[in-house]
Amino acid sequence: MCVENTPPPSGRLTRRGVLAGAAALAGTSAVLAQAASPAAASGGAPAAGRGGAGRGGDLVVEGGTLLDPATGEVTEDAVVVITGGVVRAAGSRARLGNRVPSRVPVLRAHGRWVLPGLVDSHIHLNTAAEARDAVLKGVTSARSGSTSFFQDIAVRELARQAPEQAPRLRAAGVFVTPDLGDTLLADPELAPLARLRDGVRSPEALRRVVEVNLARGADTVKTRVNERAGLPDQDPLTQVYDHEQLSAIVAAARRGGKGVLCHSYSEKGCHDAVTAGIRSLEHGAFVGERTLHEMRRRDTCFTPTLTAIAGLADSSDPVLAERGRTYLPVLKRAVLAAHELGVPLAAGTDSSGGTVDPVGGEVVLMHAAGLPALDALRTATTGAAKLLGLGSTVGRLARGYAGDVLVVDGDPLADPGVLTRPAHVVRAGFQVQAQAA
Repeated sequence: MCVENTPPPSGRLTRRGVLAGAAALAGTSAVLAQAASPAAASGGAPAAGRGGAGRGGDLVVEGGTLLDPATGEVTEDAVVVITGGVVRAAGSRARLGNRVPSRVPVLRAHGRWVLPGLVDSHIHLNTAAEARDAVLKGVTSARSGSTSFFQDIAVRELARQAPEQAPRLRAAGVFVTPDLGDTLLADPELAPLARLRDGVRSPEALRRVVEVNLARGADTVKTRVNERAGLPDQDPLTQVYDHEQLSAIVAAARRGGKGVLCHSYSEKGCHDAVTAGIRSLEHGAFVGERTLHEMRRRDTCFTPTLTAIAGLADSSDPVLAERGRTYLPVLKRAVLAAHELGVPLAAGTDSSGGTVDPVGGEVVLMHAAGLPALDALRTATTGAAKLLGLGSTVGRLARGYAGDVLVVDGDPLADPGVLTRPAHVVRAGFQVQAQAA
């Protein structure tokens, strides 16, 4: 059986119903309703829709040491002026002079370092609570590594309406994988795939999942070439899609103007994925030199998710713990080799399951792999922003960039570990505060 003759994904009513269900699962509707309530607005919390849906806040961050990841420039006694959620000016107090507005809230950062909010290029945000936790840990922009029922698309809409509640998000929708499992229940347009004896493997079936994702508003497409490392009964070196199948996924995504991120481990799998035209290689523990050279030639990004691999070593399952101990040093060597060849690198934690790891920890691991501290920081700022298509608006605190700010207690170039413990987080000009228990 196949899905070759199944009509294309249908229109607006189906999309509206699917995404309403995703919002209910993610809990974003309730958060938006609370944020928009008169009680929330009168209590001083930024209400969704104040001054227009998703309008940013006004804030002056003053007195800290400003770091620009793009240039490495450090500015003492700096001032960052944010209005409407956008940076209008940034630099030394002496240079800005009278360009600092009065009667605007002020965040005093004396004795601290100021840098742009961080980017997590591979995270699974299934709920509003996870999204807010990510922001509190310094993630102000992110790319989804897929969700089972389009929850990431709901989280993306939450971020647009109430930016202090969630990172700006590039959503991947549902995973393009041979066995969709319960994801078949996510959308009636996926139901015909339940008839397939061998799962989602034919060109028609692969194209179908991509098209449904795009019809539901996905910004990118997530697929895999290998089995998972985080499941002890799977072999992460076993290949599940070949070059031809991966090429079909990439072609379908490109027809919709989207790129593909690909879960990978084995060298052959990595090479097949890269030569098929993916936009970024995820995990990639055993990526080899020939594939890294191909990535450099194609400008394919490498998102190694060192945090996730390191976390396996702490598993109570002996198979997973051994994988973590074995894979991490191999992956660190691959990261350093990629950096030395000029392959673009992006930080991603692969956080999922209700636990959000600070992307600052990924920067720490990039540095431990051999990257200079500034280059490690760029994997979670300018480099990651470029991967997400946000290079002109995210990753720096300069005029016209997003008013996303991280304030930390120390020099991140001397100790990247300070990035894991933000003193203050600003998202679109709003100070984000931890909610009382």
